[in-house]
Amino acid sequence: MSGFSGCPGSRMVEFKKEDAPEGTAGVKASSQLRQWPIQLHLISPVAPYFPGADVVLAADCVAFAMGNFHNDYLKGKSLAIACPKLDEGQDAYVEKIKGWFEEAKINTLTVLIMQVPCCRGLVGLAVQALQKSSRKVPVRYVVASLQGEVLQEEWVEQ
Repeated sequence: MSGFSGCPGSRMVEFKKEDAPEGTAGVKASSQLRQWPIQLHLISPVAPYFPGADVVLAADCVAFAMGNFHNDYLKGKSLAIACPKLDEGQDAYVEKIKGWFEEAKINTLTVLIMQVPCCRGLVGLAVQALQKSSRKVPVRYVVASLQGEVLQEEWVEQ
C-alpha cells in the first residue's frame, strides 16, 4: 500500500483469519447491555443507570474489534459510546462526563479506545472533565489493537 498518506485510522487493512473452530461458530454470547440509549450525545448523565455505577466510555469501533467486549468490559457496567474523530459538539461530552463525576457520583470510569491516534481524543475528554470536576473518580483507559488485543491499560493520574 505504498504511497498512501493521511490519517492512520483511515488506512485500509484486511485481517486474514481462519474461521472459528468447528462446533464454536454457533455459540451465542448473551448481551451485557443494561440500558439504552448508549450514544454519549443522547444520554443523560443522571439517568437511573449511572448513579454509583462503574461506567464504560467506549470509542464506537471498540466493541467490533474486541470479540469478547461484552463479557470482558461491559458486564455489570453502564455504557456510553462516542467517536472523537467524527462526533461534533464535544464540549457537551466534557460536561456530560463531568456530570457523571459530580451529579451521578459514578464509582469508576473506563475509557476504551482503539490504537489509532484520533481515538486518544476520547481519553482527553475524560481527563478534561476530571480536571473540571470537584470530585475525583478513578479513571482508566484501555487501548485495543485493530484486531482487538489489549495493547495498553493504565490509570489516569489525578
